[in-house]
Amino acid sequence: MECLELGSSDFFMEGDAIDSPSEIHLESDSLAGTKAVPDHRRYAQLHCSNAPDPPPLPGTSYGARRSSRKAKACSRVPEEVLDSWDKLFLEGYQADLRVSTDDGTEILSHSCVLGVKSPVLRAMLEDAKLKHGFRCIRISGAPSEAVHVFIRFLYSSRFEQEQMKKHVLHLLVLSHVFSVSSMKTVCIDQLERNFLAPDNVVDILQLAGLCDAPRLSLVCTRMILGDFKTVSLTDGWKVMRRVNPSLEQELLESLVEAETERQERAKRIEEKKVYLQLYEAMEALIHICRDGCRTIGPRDQALKGSRAAVCKFPACKGIELLVRHFSNCSVRVPGGCANCKRMWQLLELHSRMRFTPDTCKVPLCRHFKEKMQHLGRKEETKWNLLVCKVLESRGTMGFISERTKFET
Repeated sequence: MECLELGSSDFFMEGDAIDSPSEIHLESDSLAGTKAVPDHRRYAQLHCSNAPDPPPLPGTSYGARRSSRKAKACSRVPEEVLDSWDKLFLEGYQADLRVSTDDGTEILSHSCVLGVKSPVLRAMLEDAKLKHGFRCIRISGAPSEAVHVFIRFLYSSRFEQEQMKKHVLHLLVLSHVFSVSSMKTVCIDQLERNFLAPDNVVDILQLAGLCDAPRLSLVCTRMILGDFKTVSLTDGWKVMRRVNPSLEQELLESLVEAETERQERAKRIEEKKVYLQLYEAMEALIHICRDGCRTIGPRDQALKGSRAAVCKFPACKGIELLVRHFSNCSVRVPGGCANCKRMWQLLELHSRMRFTPDTCKVPLCRHFKEKMQHLGRKEETKWNLLVCKVLESRGTMGFISERTKFET
C-alpha cells in the first residue's frame, strides 16, 4: 500500500469608463532577491577562535523537523489488521458495552474503542451504569442500521456503499454530534459525489449549517446559484422560505452578487478584446507604413501584389481599407466623417505608443507628439490610461518604462 501523508491537506482591474471627446472608451512579482549567505562559522574561526559557534541556519532545523513530521505522518495499515478490527466488532468478542437504539436493538461493542474514537462517547461512558456486567448507553434519533454502520466505522473505518448511500444524512448528523471528524469528511464526500440534486440541495444546505460543514454549504450554495430557476420550484425551497426566511434572503443576495460578478467578468473580457484589437491595429498600421503589404505600402517600397502569401497581421485588411478611405475622403476632418475620426484616433494612439517619432514612417506621428505638450492633465491621463490598457492586453507593460525614460 502507498504511504499516506496524514499531515497534508487538499482543499477544494477593472476601471470605470472615462468620457472622452473621441469614440474610444478609456479606463481609468517580484522576485525575491537571493543573496549569498556568508559562512558565519568560518568567519568566527578566522577572526575570533575563542568565540562559540553560531546557531544553525533556520533552514537546517526546519528541514529536520519537516522530515521527522513526514516520518510520523507515514502510515501503513495492512488489510489483515482492518479485517481483524471488523471481526472484533461483528463478533463482539469480549464486548463490555451495549449500545441501544430507538427501536430497542442492542449493539455489542467495546467501551475502550468508542471512548478513544469519540470524546463525546467517552463522557457518556464515564456516566454509564453497569447492568449484568455491561455498560449501557443509548444513541437516539437515528435508525439502528445507521448506528451499526457508525460504530463499525469507529473500529475499522469501513462501510458498505449501499448502507452509506441509504443512511448518509443520519451518519453526517451522528459524526457531528459525537465529534468524529473522519466520518464527517467521508459523509461530505459521499454527498457531493452521489447524493446532491436540485430537489434536495436546499435541505442538505440547511443540514450542513447545523452540522458545521462549511465545504458542503459552499457546494450546495454553488449548485443553487447555478440552477436557481429549477431549485426555486422545488418543495424544499418552498418549505425553507416559510421556516427559514433569513436563509432565503442570504441566498438571494448571493445570487445578485454572483450575477454582478458574472457581468463584470464578461465586461472585462469584452474590454480586453477591444484593447487587443487596438494593439493589433497598431501593429498592422506600422506594418503597412514601414514594410508595405500586398496592395498598399510606402512609396519607396515595392508592393508584393495580390498573389503574395496571406498577411500575418489579422487587422491588416481592415486598416488598409481605413487608410484608403482616409486618403480619398473629401471631408477628412475630425468630427466630419466617422471613419476619418477613427483614423485620427488610431494615429494619435500610435504616436503615444511610439518612442522614437523621428524615425517613424507612420504619417503625423511627430505632429501628435508635439500636440501632447499642449494637452491638459485630464486629457493626458485618459490617453496614458488607454496606452497602458492596450499594452497590458499583450503583456507588453515592459515598454512603459522605456516610454517614461523617453518622455523624461
